This record gives sequence, C-alpha cells and structure tokens, in this order.
Amino acid sequence: MFGTLRGFEVSLFDEFRRLQRQVDDVFASDVHHSFARGVFPAVDVISNPQQVEVYLTAPGIDAKGLDISIQQNVLSVTGRREAQVQNKGSVHRQERFSGEFRRVITLPEDVDPSRVSASYVDGVVRISVQRREAAKPRQIEIH
Repeated sequence: MFGTLRGFEVSLFDEFRRLQRQVDDVFASDVHHSFARGVFPAVDVISNPQQVEVYLTAPGIDAKGLDISIQQNVLSVTGRREAQVQNKGSVHRQERFSGEFRRVITLPEDVDPSRVSASYVDGVVRISVQRREAAKPRQIEIH
C-alpha cells in the first residue's frame, strides 16, 4: 500500500521495524518499572451515602509495614514492597514494583476521620471511612 517513500529505498514498515529493534536494544539491558511514580498500589474508591471505601491492590506487601493515616479528609497510605527475585540470571524485564510507595487520596468533606477501619485479605487492603451522621440524608415524616 505504502510501497516506498520518496527518496528512500526501503519501505516505511521496514523503517519502523528497524527503529523498534533499536529501541529494544537500548532497553534490553536496562530494568525499568511499568508503573509511573504514584501509581502503585492500584486504588479503587467506592462511595455510598454511609461510607467511602478504598481498596488498594497490594500483593506481596506485609500489612504490618503499612502506615495508614487520615487527617481532615486526606487519606495517606505509605509502605514498602520488596521484590523477591532470585538472581539466577540476567534480568531482561522487571515489571513488578519494588521500593517505597505513597498514595494520597482526597476524600469527600463529609467523612468522619474518627470512624475508620482497615483490613487486609488476599493482597487487598480495604479502608472504610464512615460519613458523619449529620451529613447523611434524613427522612422527615409529616404528622
């Protein structure tokens, strides 16, 4: 379809393949993370009228090493994940994150920082923050 570009004796696709090989060669010896800074662990935030639940996918992390704090309406989770790689050869690709991490999540204004609970099951941290009673909708009956 494209054939050759004017002034070039090779096809456009051949040039793309050559460029891809060069990029692969550059990164073949380097180890890099697939996660951008601030993206590990993955987070889901679910909200309903009673509470806000935060789920952090944190496999391989010791729950006792996590520091979970809430100040006003800002939830902070910090910790460290050590990759358990047996060095029996050259590493060609490393996508599992290792090192220190910190996730900061701004919660709605109506959460109650004194009513927080956290659990860790099967590599998932669940943090539940209750909403203030005054902020919950209240049904008023007419007499």
